[in-house]
Amino acid sequence: MLPASGLLLLAACFGLTALVIQYLLVLRHRRDVAPLLPVGAPRPGISILKPLCGVDDDLEASLELFARLDYAGAYEVVLGVKDVRDSAFAVARAAVARWPGVMRLEVQEGAPGLNPKVNQLVTLADRARFDILVISDSNTRVSAGYLEELAAAFADPSVGCVTHPVAGLGERSFGSLLDNLYLASSAAAGMIAAKRLAGQDIVVGKSMALRREDVDAMGGFFAVKDVLAEDYVIGQWVTRKLGRRVVVARTPVFNVSLRKSVKAFFQRYLRWSVIHRTAVSPSTYLAQSLLNPVPLALLGALLFPSPTTGMVAMAVAVGKVAVDLATCRALRQESLSWDAVPGVLVKDALLFLTWWHGVFFRTVDWRGTKLRVAAGTRLVPPRAPASVPERTLDAGEALLAGDLAS
Repeated sequence: MLPASGLLLLAACFGLTALVIQYLLVLRHRRDVAPLLPVGAPRPGISILKPLCGVDDDLEASLELFARLDYAGAYEVVLGVKDVRDSAFAVARAAVARWPGVMRLEVQEGAPGLNPKVNQLVTLADRARFDILVISDSNTRVSAGYLEELAAAFADPSVGCVTHPVAGLGERSFGSLLDNLYLASSAAAGMIAAKRLAGQDIVVGKSMALRREDVDAMGGFFAVKDVLAEDYVIGQWVTRKLGRRVVVARTPVFNVSLRKSVKAFFQRYLRWSVIHRTAVSPSTYLAQSLLNPVPLALLGALLFPSPTTGMVAMAVAVGKVAVDLATCRALRQESLSWDAVPGVLVKDALLFLTWWHGVFFRTVDWRGTKLRVAAGTRLVPPRAPASVPERTLDAGEALLAGDLAS
């Protein structure tokens, strides 16, 4: 077992080194000064599209922040619900009554596709008044200068999309702590490192801004109505179909997670594992496992128990906890509690299981509906045959050929 043990320990050390580099890139990204337009320069009108589904944690407070953004131009917040039976409808209606000059409420018309969020975006984009469209999830909070940074980015005509790193905040349960740790230390850090180190665009739908003319050129949101990872696909299309750039903003946005259970955390990332696996090639998915080095190190030590392998596994575990906590501190506003240390290890153990789930399964349970995910994260009903090749298309090859837009 010595060769297998050594290989696993070597892979774990390599993964930890990659995470340290990723952390350094996060620090560099955060230290860069966000570009801003000069005082008095014209600002574009901005429509913030906010699809709602149920009452997320502290939804009222999150909406209030969007009603009070510091922006020298005109903007609106267009709230959307699937229908009036949604529990978010009353909250949204109260927000419109409180801030009628900023907020509007729209009820979804029809259900053109299998992605429920995109179904709402089709209606919201049609009703929006301005030409810069910002997609913002209901449980997202932003800084006061959020729109100013977006406007400055779009002053460059080569920019086609602006997205933001996402950190989590507000945890009051262990499950929410796991969620918030993952968002900052893995999701946000990964998108920053991918952009700065490899020039790869990972667009996150928690905060995604586009010009209306570019959305229309891609076929509108209707073109991704049957795609699970519509944000990732749109990011690919912006660069490869439109020839424009994707910008990762300097300032993170924040996902509010207060009382999520550990079970809910695990179920969410079971779904995400299927997204990751069907969005990238097998080799890329395999490489992603290196960024979770603690399980690899522990397996290596168990295959060949010795003081040396035990010390290496312990060093990897300590290093992973330190890097995760440091990355979180670099991105989020709140300090972490003492249970973040065991939280990193529990998170990584659960994510190791979800990674294996992505290897073998292609079905997700999303908002009460079971759907099969084919190559390029295309959604198909579970009983319908997935008329796609068995090979997972690398980097959205099928998407870039335009097959999903047809």
